[in-house]
Amino acid sequence: MRDTVYSPPVPLAKLQEIEAVLGDAIRGKPEVLRLSLACLLARGHLLIEDVPGVGKTTLAQALARSVDASFHRLQFTSDMLPSDVLGVTIYNAHSQEFEFKRGPIFAHFLLADEINRATPKTQSALLEAMNEQQVTIDGRSWPLAQPFMVIATQNPVEHHGTYPLPESQLDRFLMRIRIGYPDNQAEREILRQGVEPALDKIRPVVSSEELLHLQAAAARVTVDEALVDYILALVQQTRSHEALIMGVSPRGAQALFRVAQALAAVEGRDYVTPDDVKRLVVPVFAHRVLVNQRTAATARGEGGAEKVLEEILTSVDVPL
Repeated sequence: MRDTVYSPPVPLAKLQEIEAVLGDAIRGKPEVLRLSLACLLARGHLLIEDVPGVGKTTLAQALARSVDASFHRLQFTSDMLPSDVLGVTIYNAHSQEFEFKRGPIFAHFLLADEINRATPKTQSALLEAMNEQQVTIDGRSWPLAQPFMVIATQNPVEHHGTYPLPESQLDRFLMRIRIGYPDNQAEREILRQGVEPALDKIRPVVSSEELLHLQAAAARVTVDEALVDYILALVQQTRSHEALIMGVSPRGAQALFRVAQALAAVEGRDYVTPDDVKRLVVPVFAHRVLVNQRTAATARGEGGAEKVLEEILTSVDVPL
């Protein structure tokens, strides 16, 4: 691997400003904030999964508000229709023409709050948008704003009135993260903060055009061929491991490659290291694999996938 430190290709000061803004909203979670910023920089969509009250929606809103761009928050419910997300074509009696009324998805950032409360039909309305940056209504395609990011939240322990995201939907999310409870000192700061909303302090630090430049710069971060081989070896292990009935797709491999570049940029480097890849395997791969309950008796649900991935990390040789 490389020993020489080069000047970062991405303006580090800008990234530090965004990270500081996020830190004002979410206390005591530097790794979560760094991963969220890497997801943004890698042009990815983010799924935040955790119990109520730990700051899922706050983190999503802070990430969106740190950029001077359009933002829509959409509360997903069981009676929501695809047209409530995408928009609808209506007849204008005055002009005697059909007009397309754009839905909330036509924004740079869409917060899909409690996404698993919507029916599969409504969830599927996001598939084309998340993968192709466009939506098709009545046979006509409409391009979405750039940059475009879906930030979704869901509660993993409440199952009444929810519809689990299908694998095709999960695969569209570049990364899935959990915030977790704050430590004692961070929770003390939250209590001292009082009732003043943390989001009121959030001000944009970059424009949408600047963000596009930052994303393009992050895509130029160097990835050594030995690291490409390492990523592919990890992917192959997920496809052949006896505890998994579904391994990581090529889209998942590409996701790990892109977000590793972005994380390196956030850390102020113009090259990726093995540690970057290892830190990202669980948040990028865990929601993309399925555990075989018959061969992995101790593995249950999402936590089981994470355990299997940690086992794979120990079994694959790390490049020097």
